[in-house]
Amino acid sequence: MEGTAFSPSLEGMKHVKSEQGEMLTKPFLEVCKLILPVLDKFGAAMSLVKSDIGGNITRLENKYLSDPEKYKNLYSMVGEEVEAKTAKRSSSCTNGLLWLTRAMDFLVELFRNLLAHPDWTMPQVCTDSYSKTLKKFHGWIASSSFTVAMKLAPDRKKFMEVIGGSGDVNSDMDKFCTAFAPLLEENHKFLASVGMDDLKAS
Repeated sequence: MEGTAFSPSLEGMKHVKSEQGEMLTKPFLEVCKLILPVLDKFGAAMSLVKSDIGGNITRLENKYLSDPEKYKNLYSMVGEEVEAKTAKRSSSCTNGLLWLTRAMDFLVELFRNLLAHPDWTMPQVCTDSYSKTLKKFHGWIASSSFTVAMKLAPDRKKFMEVIGGSGDVNSDMDKFCTAFAPLLEENHKFLASVGMDDLKAS
């Protein structure tokens, strides 16, 4: 593997914003997709998160493909749903974007923990990241299944070797968190501005 598992998404992030500073749908979804191979290396521990992320990407992508010009900017589909009062439906793109952003918050936190706590085991890293991000939005069932899944997290050293490839994995992981976190923050701010940032899982 040329570079690290983060190299493709770091490259992709350069294209997420338009010259006017608007978040673009396709490049944003591409970056989310490009980080999925990192999740694969977790094996069964992340299968729940991965299928959730994949489902939300597909939902938003299908909407985008229905009219690429109209939905070129990521927030246009949310604005439309808010106006039509369909944003709170569980099948809405707004809901898809909200949960996609939250899942990405979890990953950024997880990568930050890996960098900040070299002595932590992988289940520790995952559990701490989960409790800081997704846990407060999950019901009891989702939370329990997540806790069980985290126990299946792979050996930390092996994981770091696999995602490291031929590059400096710590440096790339840090760059990814630094560049991606503000984009996620922007999503939250926008969703909060339309009253959609506090939905819990049903």
